[in-house]
Amino acid sequence: MLTAAAALAVLGSLAMPATASAAPSHDRYAIGDSVMLGAKGDLQKSGFGVDATESRQAYKGPSILRQRGARLPANVVVHLGTNGTYPLATCKALVKAAGPDRRVFLVTVHVPRSWEKSNNAVIRHCDEAFAADRVHVVDWDRAVSTHPKWLYGDGTHLRPAGSAAFASLLDGAVTGAVADARAAALASAAGTGKAGLQP
Repeated sequence: MLTAAAALAVLGSLAMPATASAAPSHDRYAIGDSVMLGAKGDLQKSGFGVDATESRQAYKGPSILRQRGARLPANVVVHLGTNGTYPLATCKALVKAAGPDRRVFLVTVHVPRSWEKSNNAVIRHCDEAFAADRVHVVDWDRAVSTHPKWLYGDGTHLRPAGSAAFASLLDGAVTGAVADARAAALASAAGTGKAGLQP
């Protein structure tokens, strides 16, 4: 899970537009529904591969990841649960489908429907079921709750400013986790004399 300091740093940067000089890393892949579809262009500019479509249900997630298999990069972002319930078993299956050597970033949902709270609780319980360096929660619900103008009148889908903020939050979460892994690997290498940087 993102540390409190890292989360605050990411949230503090959301109002800043991405710079044209930032080189896409292409080490990250995102799957989602129509919310993510609204940010597809901004995510691609940040180096994400994106598979997002309207009305996608959470149960589709595991099969999508299994189909991609070895083509998945090291970092997989999942934003599902906008369109209906999100069983814990489905979330766990999704993480397992990504594979043990990948980081999975579970993005909370912001949708004015009865399942919002329970789905976000499932995402957090799912995170707790795996090692801290394997699964991370990215709290879009928290971020957007203080910026209602990022969303259209339905309270869910992204205006252009929301698209930029959504992409910035996801990009920052992945970049931060990669940096943390590299720092840990360097610290370990200093003690063992072996280099082991993570991608």
